[in-house]
Amino acid sequence: MQLSREVIVGKGTLQRVPEAVKRLGLKGSALIVAGAKSYEIAGKTVHDLLEQANINVDTLLVSTATIRDVLAVEERIIEWKPQVLFGVGGGTKIDVAKISAAHQEIPFISVPTAISHDGIASPFASVKGFDKPHSIRAQAPLAIIADTDIIAQAPWRSTVSGCGDVLSKFTAVRDWRLAHTEKNEYYGEYAASLALMSATLVEENADSIQPDNEDGLRVLLEALISCGVAMSIAGSSRPCSGSEHLFSHALDLLVESDAMHGEQCGVGSIIITYLYGANWKRIRDTLKCLGAPTTANELGVKDEDIVKALEIAATIRPDRFTILQKLNPNYKECEKAAKATEVIN
Repeated sequence: MQLSREVIVGKGTLQRVPEAVKRLGLKGSALIVAGAKSYEIAGKTVHDLLEQANINVDTLLVSTATIRDVLAVEERIIEWKPQVLFGVGGGTKIDVAKISAAHQEIPFISVPTAISHDGIASPFASVKGFDKPHSIRAQAPLAIIADTDIIAQAPWRSTVSGCGDVLSKFTAVRDWRLAHTEKNEYYGEYAASLALMSATLVEENADSIQPDNEDGLRVLLEALISCGVAMSIAGSSRPCSGSEHLFSHALDLLVESDAMHGEQCGVGSIIITYLYGANWKRIRDTLKCLGAPTTANELGVKDEDIVKALEIAATIRPDRFTILQKLNPNYKECEKAAKATEVIN
């Protein structure tokens, strides 16, 4: 069980980087991994603050989130030998930092500039180029420093995507419970409850999660961090990733679109909730309230892409038992579910 030692959330918290570094006993050198934009927004400030704290700092900018980027960061770690790695950016940049640090066995600190999914706090990461399209184990951040002033500047769509990712925990936990009942898989009540509480808080506060509302933004941010903690406690991504995530990964394999991970998981949750015979309209209506996509058209994909992704989702990770393995729906049955939930016409 890996848990973050420091979680600093609020307005202006980026200025507390030196304080966190001192409390964590970090000295010597640090490597910052960021994108070009996230470096300008927050990375440069982290760089300057670390130098003021007498930490030698190197920076590596990455443009994508692929295995090539991970290898480039690992090479820099081997050359520079930093004591700690800072991942500054959205979920993809933090995932690159997380995997690289884990492979080279150094701690990493998460400094999110956007909150599009729960990768900012979880011990799991997903990058393109590995033999598995789903998330893999890396390590939990040693600390999370989330400045709401900075996060508020991110495109609102990324925040809405984060909401979709959190709401998908409703179906993820259903799948986990199903695997426990049918396959005697380990089920952790505490981790599951933490994930469900996070989803419930976002659902209940959907009206307040709006631009320029710091309280609503903080609800989402704390929910995403709690989801990361839930996965750390469970020792797997089970409480936060089920058939809706497999659907999202399948969609990524089938089509290149501009849809974000959390957006796809949200739409997947609508259909999966329907397959469970539960109240799918509740999920859909919450997503609509947040301004999130609820249809294939709003995701920017074709109707047949949705149906095919649903049909092959179970093959993405055969070892993860979900409602899709239990029902094993064919193309026509997948199409019926997508139509019934109005995800497709």
